[in-house]
Amino acid sequence: MTEAGAFAIAPDHPSLPGHFPGRPVVPGVVVLDLALEAILRLHPGRRAAGLPQVKFTRPVLPGQTVTVSSAPANQDRVAFACRVDGTEVARGTLLLG
Repeated sequence: MTEAGAFAIAPDHPSLPGHFPGRPVVPGVVVLDLALEAILRLHPGRRAAGLPQVKFTRPVLPGQTVTVSSAPANQDRVAFACRVDGTEVARGTLLLG
């Protein structure tokens, strides 16, 4: 897999209050949004057309750096993985349009 980028969610991100009080966890949709942004930079002119498979394997906490890697499965599919300190937190398949 090729590294596509990395990101971290600041503790004051607007998605965190209430998700969950006392122990904030970054919502999966925020992780996916930033992961797809990184992957699509490797595929100029393409867009996200679907996510037929996504699995979250561990929670992401505010301030943790998430590293995104991807590998083309074929012309229209990209396998991806997100890791924090080398431990997988999410993986899936992106359909390109």
